[in-house]
Amino acid sequence: MFDSARVKAAVVELIAAIGEDPNRSELLATPQKVAEAYAEFFKGIDIDAKSALADTFEAEHNDVVILKDIDFVSMCEHHLLPFTGIAHIAYLPSDRVVGLGRLPKLVEIIAARPQLQENLTAQIADALEQGLGTKGVVVVVQARHHCVISRGARQPEANTITMATRGCYSEPAARAEVMGLISK
Repeated sequence: MFDSARVKAAVVELIAAIGEDPNRSELLATPQKVAEAYAEFFKGIDIDAKSALADTFEAEHNDVVILKDIDFVSMCEHHLLPFTGIAHIAYLPSDRVVGLGRLPKLVEIIAARPQLQENLTAQIADALEQGLGTKGVVVVVQARHHCVISRGARQPEANTITMATRGCYSEPAARAEVMGLISK
């Protein structure tokens, strides 16, 4: 459970630890602002991601469903700095489909946790496979990491791409067809 008071106290301590005065007028509201931001950034921690897939419909077709360019913001669990990007989701239904608006909700829930991009990608794929009983899933995530942009390597244009496949899309030929559709 999110503890706003503890976050605010930690931010006051952090400000002091970097050599700043937490009582300086410009910093007085910072602990509250950070607590509010963190409440939003980490709102997915205690939510079962598969709950986003609860409202399903009987599948009337057996062809791939693809939703591209789903925006997300997540927090790197190594540096607690944001990474932002887009997710592309493809799934082959077995007997159930979900409303397209539920797929961005799924991404949002999983992204709103301390994350590694590789795990984010795999968790989206796993939730789809388990939540819908799909025949196959492909998830591709492309993101820019602020830990790479603003410190260390300082590469502002670098993108990281990760992919997770499940079921029939673990086969290279089936995956290639879906990847061709995603890349259009």
